[in-house]
Amino acid sequence: MKLKQKSALVIALFAAISTQAQTVNTNTDLLGQRNVITTAAPFLLISPDSRGAGMGDLGVATSADANSIHWNPSKLAFIEDDAGLAISAAPWLRQLVPDIWFYYLSGYKRIDKQSTIAGSLRYFTLGQIQFTDQLGNPAGNYEPKEFALDGAYARKLSDNLALGIALRFIFSDLARGQTGSSGSEIKAGIAGAGDVSMTYRNDTKIADKKFDYTIGGNISNIGNKITYTNEANRDFIPVNLRLGTFWKTQLDEYNEVGFGVDFNKLLVPTPQYLFDSSGNITGRTLNDGPVISGMISSLNDAPGGFREELNEFTVSAGFEYWYAKQFALRAGYFHEAQTKGARQYLTFGAGLKYNVFQIDAAYLQPFARRHPLQNTIRFSILFDIDAFKSQKN
Repeated sequence: MKLKQKSALVIALFAAISTQAQTVNTNTDLLGQRNVITTAAPFLLISPDSRGAGMGDLGVATSADANSIHWNPSKLAFIEDDAGLAISAAPWLRQLVPDIWFYYLSGYKRIDKQSTIAGSLRYFTLGQIQFTDQLGNPAGNYEPKEFALDGAYARKLSDNLALGIALRFIFSDLARGQTGSSGSEIKAGIAGAGDVSMTYRNDTKIADKKFDYTIGGNISNIGNKITYTNEANRDFIPVNLRLGTFWKTQLDEYNEVGFGVDFNKLLVPTPQYLFDSSGNITGRTLNDGPVISGMISSLNDAPGGFREELNEFTVSAGFEYWYAKQFALRAGYFHEAQTKGARQYLTFGAGLKYNVFQIDAAYLQPFARRHPLQNTIRFSILFDIDAFKSQKN
């Protein structure tokens, strides 16, 4: 079956831009060829909330809130409020189509002084697509969609250290009922995955100024591969390593500033190029082994060696300013190496906090490469359940 030209463009751009895809260019060894790592269900890596998005997609070590289950579930062990809820929504590729949206709903509940549980639902709809046969005749409409349902648990091991885990059900339904290029019927892809995370918090003095700092780490989406047909070939989901730190200090009674950096790397094997006897590239081969061995090999399998591996890390750097704990300004920068996808953009954000809820907004400005969220203002709303109860009383 074939997609209409507009629909094909949407899916191609989504696959190319939304994932943490990486490209490999090892100059003379690979003759300047691109070597893209692709995964199934790339929507799992979309930054869901406007606070993190406003700081260059930063979030593994920032202060905990209802959206922490995406960035680092273990942060929730340090959250101060008893319960909270967050809702986010953003149009995707709005300059091309009007009906592609990303939604995120998350919440948490503190069990005791050491433990917190949380859950989230992310939903990605690609709008309506019209299929056609080989002759261009209409073959019905379909609404592709993907969603992930999460549950998480975080616990303090000490006053400074916490660990967290998350379990995830993934459903990816892109063209169910249609026929693939090999003649096999396409079905929905299903996977189960989990996260393992840690958070360490402490404080120190620099030039007689007290700084609270946090170090965080999260390996997310450790799970089975996905297939969309009955064939043996299966695709890795985006297993991702995120490491980072965030520092903040109180300038005076009303002003607080914080800054941090995150490093991300897909723990998915890099495709290897195949050469003929003359040194010409004839194709590439994928690592089709088990998930765990693929995660391990991804740390040392880039054709260009150690330098190539370093280029597979993306960097997010962000800044946050709060006035009277009520008004926030944010800015950030996201960087991906030119040979790994070349996504580079600035982000800006703002937040306004009341007793009952907080509103965050974010804006993204790309450099050379287009981004599906450019020229879009994203919004998130966070609700403090404790404040609701206090107002009722």
